[in-house]
Amino acid sequence: MKLFTKSQHLTAAAVIMGVSILLSRIMGLVRDKVISWQFGAAAEADLYFTAFVVPDFINYLLAGGYVSITLIPLLARRFEEDEPDAWRFFSTVYCWTWIAITVLAGMAWLFAPWLAPVSAPGFDGQQLERLTYFLRIILPAQIFFLPGACLSALLYLRRQFFIPALTPLVYNGAIILGGLLLPFDGMEGFCWGVVAGAALGAFLLPWLVARRGGLRLEARLRHPLMRRFLIVALPLMLGQSVVMLNEQFVRIFGSLAGEGAVSLLSYARRIAQVPVGIVAQAAGVASYPFLAKLLAQGDREGFDSTLRAALQGSLVLIIPLSAWMMAAAGPTLGFIFQGGRFGAEHTLASTPLLQIMLLAVPLWTIQQIVGRAFYAHGDTLTPALSGTAVTLASIPLFFWAAPRFGAAGVAWMTFAGVLAYAVLILGIWSRRLGGAAFAGVGRASLKSLLLTVFPCLCAWQSIFLLDVSALPSALEALVRLAVSLAVFVPVYCVLLRCFAPELLAPLVQRIWK
Repeated sequence: MKLFTKSQHLTAAAVIMGVSILLSRIMGLVRDKVISWQFGAAAEADLYFTAFVVPDFINYLLAGGYVSITLIPLLARRFEEDEPDAWRFFSTVYCWTWIAITVLAGMAWLFAPWLAPVSAPGFDGQQLERLTYFLRIILPAQIFFLPGACLSALLYLRRQFFIPALTPLVYNGAIILGGLLLPFDGMEGFCWGVVAGAALGAFLLPWLVARRGGLRLEARLRHPLMRRFLIVALPLMLGQSVVMLNEQFVRIFGSLAGEGAVSLLSYARRIAQVPVGIVAQAAGVASYPFLAKLLAQGDREGFDSTLRAALQGSLVLIIPLSAWMMAAAGPTLGFIFQGGRFGAEHTLASTPLLQIMLLAVPLWTIQQIVGRAFYAHGDTLTPALSGTAVTLASIPLFFWAAPRFGAAGVAWMTFAGVLAYAVLILGIWSRRLGGAAFAGVGRASLKSLLLTVFPCLCAWQSIFLLDVSALPSALEALVRLAVSLAVFVPVYCVLLRCFAPELLAPLVQRIWK
């Protein structure tokens, strides 16, 4: 059977994946809204968020998020050369992923009582007992994620993007339904929803579509390409960088910052990651195939130009977006989370945490784009080793900051880690390959940053001058958000038109795209 039985144009695929990223972020916010409404920022919510530390670490350890990067190029070439052998190669990878994830998840399940204190060094004995219970519910979900990622890689290769785009939506939807409908106490229903969402969204849907498209699997553990696959994937498996562990550090060290800190940090991080996903992640994913193709053609000048355009365009967009979100952090948290057991005091406590995390958003943009530029060079080792070095160096700082400065100390340490990582990979790139790809990017970013100061002050002032306290809290926050945005955008655009007109047209084009 011919592999490419269904195809979609690149634009349609980009729209599908872009909408998927946006909807998955919204679904994540809805999920956390349901949790905050029912449990606020208290011990039970802390336990739920912390229960993901070990499962997520296992997923990162097996490079679950990078299966497409490592598998698709090898598989595509093999399908072009010898389709039956390509299926044998895919079967080998697929069988090993099942074995590896089952063994690791099973071991973690057995050793859960000993892993729980490592995940949450600040929890007491009763909390650790319930954390162990949550952990043992959630761990089996990992068995579905990694094989499902292999199937999704196969669908991407066939240019079938719709089902992989549904995966996060089904996953988050199942968590929400599990928490609302299952008759369990506390957060247990949400934990069972995690397992159901992983089984249905991450595995069953891709498997059904792949099978209908001619999936050929056999029990096989050996293939000549496995060695090459492991060479590419091994740095990603071993390089537990600050990028991957950032969220886990929020949970681990948040447990040392007092009750509710894990929840408050998780809620703030959820909002801060929305612009990262919509702008930074989208820019990185979109630029990667173009960068790889230009290198394959030997067009170094075109590679530098494309990398420069991706970096500058994304930073010029995300700097003012992050700045406005910092000014409007309070109303944003109030609109999304306040209500039920998440009171005004929780909104007030989480506002500075969100503002600190938003400072790191432009740095995440650099990581997403420059990291993929390394991948386009076939270099997965440098980003992994750099991130691992930063991670190891930051652990003592987290232990020092969390008990002394609470949740704010954890937030500042996450910012410092991403900053150090971004500076390190930029420095390594410049030393090895020169700074041509970054020419003018710093100047454009600085102009954009300076021009956001006055609009931010105007937007922030408009939030406090507006008298809408008689409205319900959610509507009041929404009105303040809308007014602050209505003030920020025209003031910023006018300043941009007057003092940096060369940045305005590309910014408008990028927003339109």
